[in-house]
Amino acid sequence: MKERFERHRQPWTPSEIAKLHQLAAKGMSLRAIATALTRSEESVKNRAKDDKLDIAKKR
Repeated sequence: MKERFERHRQPWTPSEIAKLHQLAAKGMSLRAIATALTRSEESVKNRAKDDKLDIAKKR
């Protein structure tokens, strides 16, 4: 069952973007970052791509 996110299509806040950059720099996985930000994995992946961030691959 897919998780439901109440923040569907909500704009990213500057603090969320900063946290995304911080978590990506720590090498966290896409799923972990999405959970921490209460965003979907797809949303996090798209934002990371826009910001040219590398997200750690699953091991």
